[in-house]
Amino acid sequence: MAQISRRESREQALGLLFETEFQMQKTPEEIYQLAMEDREIVADEYLSKVYFGVLEKKAEIDGYISKYSKGWSMDRIAPVTRNILRLSVYEMLNCPDIPVRVSINEAVELTKKYDEEKAKAFVNGILNSVKNELGTRE
Repeated sequence: MAQISRRESREQALGLLFETEFQMQKTPEEIYQLAMEDREIVADEYLSKVYFGVLEKKAEIDGYISKYSKGWSMDRIAPVTRNILRLSVYEMLNCPDIPVRVSINEAVELTKKYDEEKAKAFVNGILNSVKNELGTRE
């Protein structure tokens, strides 16, 4: 199987997380397996780790996001933005091999690609607040 970049893998993880919010009748394992079979998704260690990891630690991750998204409940944040934030916070908490600044930058890039222009500052602000709370890991 062809090797894909971390950026492509991150994008695929975002797609799976987004899809999971709307496929309540399927388990995350079923969604993951169907994506491998039906789409051009390449399974790799990172994709599996972050997809299932975000879902497993969603309450903790959402706690960080809620803390800094003043005036915005989690269900008021657009699904794509919510999942970009979850992916990045998960990386900050659980992927010491990924520099925090890279995780934030990748989240902003995903936001530029998949969300409204104004969402960029929102994502960047929340993630920088989380980074400051956690202490930096360059």
